[in-house]
Amino acid sequence: MTSVKSNKGTAKVLGVLATIAISLLFLFIAFQKVDLSRSFSIISETSFLAVLLYLIVFFASHYARALRWQYMLDSVKPNISKNHLFGSVMVSYGVSCVIPRLGEVYRALFLGRWENISRTTVLGTIVVERIIDVTFFAFASLVSASIYSGNLYGEIPWLKTLLVTGFSLIFIAVLFVLLLVRFQNKFTAILVSLSAKISLKLSDKLRTLFETLIEGFSSIKSLGHITGIIIWSLVIMLLYALNTYVGFFMLDMHNSNEINFASAWVVMTLSSFGNFIPTPGGTGSYHAIAIFVLTKAYGFDSDSSAAYAILTHFVGYVAFIASTFLIIFYLNWQRAKQGLPKETFLSVLKSNPDSK
Repeated sequence: MTSVKSNKGTAKVLGVLATIAISLLFLFIAFQKVDLSRSFSIISETSFLAVLLYLIVFFASHYARALRWQYMLDSVKPNISKNHLFGSVMVSYGVSCVIPRLGEVYRALFLGRWENISRTTVLGTIVVERIIDVTFFAFASLVSASIYSGNLYGEIPWLKTLLVTGFSLIFIAVLFVLLLVRFQNKFTAILVSLSAKISLKLSDKLRTLFETLIEGFSSIKSLGHITGIIIWSLVIMLLYALNTYVGFFMLDMHNSNEINFASAWVVMTLSSFGNFIPTPGGTGSYHAIAIFVLTKAYGFDSDSSAAYAILTHFVGYVAFIASTFLIIFYLNWQRAKQGLPKETFLSVLKSNPDSK
């Protein structure tokens, strides 16, 4: 038993070190040709009014994400507290700024405890949400190629390959989920049985994963839920693009003839791929892709592009970390007034007797 725990601990440490190594590699790629002294000089001229507006749109976009999530959970528990939904979303991003993907687990743990609902179902909806996000970003990339003034595929050579690969994976994922939900007993039994021949441990993990996916998709029961999810997904994308556009005002980059809402959409869409790479809070991967897009697609110099990437990432990173602690403090204060126990990063790890 001790050996198994030791192996798991070693694997987790190696996983964290791997994400740090990936982040450092991307940081090297991003800044190897950048004069950082000039970049920070540009940042020193930041418009604080624009930063305030940036933060307003930033939080609005994540509140919209919480409202979309409400549609996914409505059949599980109607009228879930919006404060709990928004708080869980921000905690997720705050934790992921330190350890990638762990935030999604804590998101399920905190909401499950705050609302006394199944953590497995909550985690299932988060997996569903990720599939929806990837799908919308893939379509947003197609929109980017159509609204770009030139040949975006020529300027960003890897984009077409990424989209072909992405849409292929999305098709496979959707087909797999449809089969899983439609023929859950037979389909699950076959896959679990086949995996058991390789490893019983793998078989158990697959069974748990399938149950999580089924619960997540089963929570979306009506046309109203689907319609709400689609509408809020579009709102989220528009707010993300608006956030990117406001980011240009922070550094007075909006005066370029090339910069408008359409170009902000393109930059938002492509730079967001950096957040899908498992680095802490997109550190390094976001910088590298944002700098690449700004220099290749819109002709900004490397120093200005780096200033934009550094500032927008820093503002978002600090906002995520700060809001995580503030939200937990505020909600615990509210719970204390109701005679309920406080919840912390350690307490939510314990099994809730009233929910899975």
